Amino acid sequence: MKSDRKSKLQIHLLFWILYYILEVYLDFYWSRYQFPNFQWQIRLQNTLILELGYLLVKIPLAYSLLYVYEKVHTKAFFKYLLSIFIVVIAVLVHRFFTHYIIYPYIYGVTEMLDGKQPSGYINGLVAFNSFMDLIFMVGLVFGIEITRQKSLLKDQISQLKSEKLDQELTMLKAQINPHFLFNTLNNIYGMALKKADETPDVILQLSKVMRYNIYEAAEKNISIEKDIENIKDFIQIQKIRHHHLSIILHEDIDNPSQKISPLILIQFIENAFKHGISESLGDAFIHINIQLKNGILTYFIENSKEERSHEHSTKIGLKNIRRQLELLYPNHRLTVENKSDRYIVQLIIDFNDKFSS
Repeated sequence: MKSDRKSKLQIHLLFWILYYILEVYLDFYWSRYQFPNFQWQIRLQNTLILELGYLLVKIPLAYSLLYVYEKVHTKAFFKYLLSIFIVVIAVLVHRFFTHYIIYPYIYGVTEMLDGKQPSGYINGLVAFNSFMDLIFMVGLVFGIEITRQKSLLKDQISQLKSEKLDQELTMLKAQINPHFLFNTLNNIYGMALKKADETPDVILQLSKVMRYNIYEAAEKNISIEKDIENIKDFIQIQKIRHHHLSIILHEDIDNPSQKISPLILIQFIENAFKHGISESLGDAFIHINIQLKNGILTYFIENSKEERSHEHSTKIGLKNIRRQLELLYPNHRLTVENKSDRYIVQLIIDFNDKFSS
């Protein structure tokens, strides 16, 4: 809020400075013809003074109308009447300042109408000239202020959309395989009862996976090297339950520091374990190929499939992943083949794309 007020003050201050310079230039140029006998130094001095005086009329008028436009909450008809009343008062004050102060005390002459006859305090032509001078200024002020407000509103909407997307992504990430921890702890418990030698290593890997999910996955982006390391730890833990499983992971990464949104890639592997692997299948397999070349990620997963796969649950998982990809990488390419005996997934993300986060 304070930043908005400061920005508004700066914009309006800059506007009045530029407006004052413009009016001084125009009035000084015009005075060459109205007061040809005055030296230019005198004309410039007089112009600087009179335009300052006019600001004493114009600034209150501008902000009075802005106040009516923004703050007065009443019927439109009454707002129009109030605005007209303010403008009429401003025209009268403008004429008073011009007729009784500027000409007799600054220029030292009587105000003339068309340079031929003295002008009265108020008549149709001079009142119209004052009105147009004031309305021109009011139009500029309203144009600047409305443009500023629209820009501010656009920024606020953009921020709200960004916050909404961040919240949605957080919720989607929180939905990732909530049973993984419990299943793994049960397996570790069984290993501990058997006093298996690999129990400490599995606990260490689980600790790394949980640290990644709790801390590092909270970041907007992380290096693909760390993301793949988390995938490897996850696979090692899953191998405890799936002794029969054949897993091949191939990686070809030319830029390990390439940033990627965490927990995107591993979800496909989680789905492969959750919906594609059965203890009853002796030839179950998961083949994973991760390739990053020149900023283009090609991610391929092929896994065996249960005869009675959980189609509904699989669709929910894919829907979650697709939504995250839409939010993070709008121009990605994802193909999913659901064959009778296997799933095949291919994901391509171009990190060079300006729309990729």
